[in-house]
Amino acid sequence: MAILPILALLTGCQNTAPLIKPEPVLPAHYPFQQGGTYHALPWSDYVSDPTLVRIARLALTYNYDLKIAALRIREAQAAYGIQRSELWPSILGSSSYERSRVPADLSPVGRAVTTEQYTVGVGISHWELDLWGRIRSLNEAALQQFFASEYNQLAVRNSIIQQSIQTYLTLAELEKRIYYAEGSVQNYEKSVRIFKRRYEVGAGSKVEYMQAQTLLSNGRALLTQLQNVQDMTANYLIQLIGQPVEVPRLGLDQLNFKPVVLQTGLPSELLLNRPDIRAAEALLYSQHANIQAARAAFFPRIALTGSFGTASTELEGLFKSGSSVWSIAPSITLPIFTAGQLKNNVILAEVRQDIAVADYEKTVQNAFREVADALVDQRYLSQQLQIQDQGLAAFRETARLAQLRYDNGAVGYLDVLDAQRSLLTAEQQWIETQSALMQSYISLYFALGGDSRLVQPG
Repeated sequence: MAILPILALLTGCQNTAPLIKPEPVLPAHYPFQQGGTYHALPWSDYVSDPTLVRIARLALTYNYDLKIAALRIREAQAAYGIQRSELWPSILGSSSYERSRVPADLSPVGRAVTTEQYTVGVGISHWELDLWGRIRSLNEAALQQFFASEYNQLAVRNSIIQQSIQTYLTLAELEKRIYYAEGSVQNYEKSVRIFKRRYEVGAGSKVEYMQAQTLLSNGRALLTQLQNVQDMTANYLIQLIGQPVEVPRLGLDQLNFKPVVLQTGLPSELLLNRPDIRAAEALLYSQHANIQAARAAFFPRIALTGSFGTASTELEGLFKSGSSVWSIAPSITLPIFTAGQLKNNVILAEVRQDIAVADYEKTVQNAFREVADALVDQRYLSQQLQIQDQGLAAFRETARLAQLRYDNGAVGYLDVLDAQRSLLTAEQQWIETQSALMQSYISLYFALGGDSRLVQPG
């Protein structure tokens, strides 16, 4: 009976303090805080275009990264089931038949003996009694790994949807940039034909002809570059969606978002809304459970092996009275010398928990930065777009006046070329800013948590 107080003392020493979740230091508000309590907003309520909703659902249906993430959940679930089974004894059934012969010189009766034995039974093979919580801690670690895989799938879903929508938006941007570039190239080609003809008849200089040819070459080079990027972006969208799917190409001006309906809430709400933060939190709890399991390994392991059955020299005698056989073999194993293995297992688990804490805090800070960056982009890109709207009108008027003055002989053609070149640059920058502003709307939506209700079909 003296062992009972010792076991109770060891059990009390094994208890590990519960994990205190770290609280990363975050500002009380986002920059340019919009106010309002954040609530999950369906993607279909955030956009005004069915094509963008369709792209999101196509990505959820066919993207291979999402399929892999879903399989990771099943993998973690199976791993948890395997680990959890160690709490219970494995009961095995067995049956055997044995026939043996003992020669006369070895037989106690002085003659050769042939015997037969039939055995049927059930047994428990080395069932560990989890007195110190080692197995329960490992079960908790596996369970938290399962939770992390579920949250990781949500994070992957958000990432794939965001990339798909932003890639489609990039295609719309390129479509518009190509449209303006083609218009400029057509004007340049017209100028080249005019100045080539004037040079051939001696009415113009070769310098003007070469200037027009240079502008045309630059315009064609830009157009070729844009078409190359467009084709590569289309290929990337096909990869994101998972298969070649025809989706209508909408103009950049036709895509509409509803940023006013999205309330950012407070930075602290990110801890509940962002799946990547929830995944990092689950991994933190998993590593804490591994510390408990590593510490429990210092204590004795008590295991039970036993069997019960029936045996007889005759098959019909197996279930007769008095034929039962049984055995029970408890064992205790106490680590005495492990060359520092158990101690280093604890150190390793503690270091991994520290890494998980740092990773959790980094994930939270990164989430805050993504929201803050999207809000900053929306504010300044909106202002920039308004300025560029006014500037673009001025560039167009400058190009028109330069052409008019050249036609009247007031300036040389170099002034016209400069005005057209500046107009093309301004048009391309204006489109890029317009696209960047729309990208910030998408970034803010997913930085705040995305749409958890966009479940994968089938």
